[in-house]
Amino acid sequence: MVATAYASDSDSSRTWDLSEPVLTPTARGRTDRGKVREENEDHYVIAELAKTLRVTQTSLPGPAVLRSEVRGHLFVVADGMGGHAGGAEAARIAARTVESCVLNSLKWFLKMRGSEGGELTEKLREAVEEADARVIDAGHENPRLYGMGTTLTLAFVVNRELYVAHAGDTRCYLYREGKLHRLTKDHTLAAELKRQGALPEGGEGKLRNVVYNAVGGTTPGVRPEVTRSHLEQGDQLLLCSDGLTDMLDDGAIAGLLAEAASPDEACAALVAAANERGGRDNITAVVAGFSEA
Repeated sequence: MVATAYASDSDSSRTWDLSEPVLTPTARGRTDRGKVREENEDHYVIAELAKTLRVTQTSLPGPAVLRSEVRGHLFVVADGMGGHAGGAEAARIAARTVESCVLNSLKWFLKMRGSEGGELTEKLREAVEEADARVIDAGHENPRLYGMGTTLTLAFVVNRELYVAHAGDTRCYLYREGKLHRLTKDHTLAAELKRQGALPEGGEGKLRNVVYNAVGGTTPGVRPEVTRSHLEQGDQLLLCSDGLTDMLDDGAIAGLLAEAASPDEACAALVAAANERGGRDNITAVVAGFSEA
């Protein structure tokens, strides 16, 4: 990863150059049951957030509705766990909760400078924690859904700033100038042992599906990982479930992103390739391409 291209959430004092041209995304998503599973437990969201002022009464001439030119863009992928009923419901609750938190909390951050960027990372953590609480509450209310959970990856973009909040093994990638950069790390036992150099030989296959940090379950405790990056003209963002990354390595993903003429074409190609290689799980991809407005 290019060190100068990205900033972590600890770099909250940095002031972005708001004189740069705004980047506008073109985004599409696709989800597929795959070749093996009976149900699809994945959900995704692509949404735009804008400030609006609606005038209900005034003596002033002019429009009754005023809108900010600045837009925020939200992308979410959730991969449910706990059986098709519980998993799908957990993913749905988590995605809807994030939508609500973004609508009610983040619309005031559409023009940000350094310290406000740091506050936004906290709001994203709170959104994931709120999703955790709501999934757990729903599981306690319905014995059939008890213990359900979901992985969750969300990206929020405003101007050229990218914030990613993450729990589990759904991933976020940045594709820039022919290179694919992974912006998240898998919260699985296999991945953690590998990072520590303690993964036993032949153990990855058995442990890769053991997720130690996710939304939901039986008790609160999700630990959202939040990162902050800076986008450039021509960048592509990919959010995806492990049904895609278990079938395709990073090289294959990069090749398909490079060949696709549009985000819609990229999503179709990624899902098709994952199915061609086995489609052992539900497959979801959200792709956004960024260009100057």
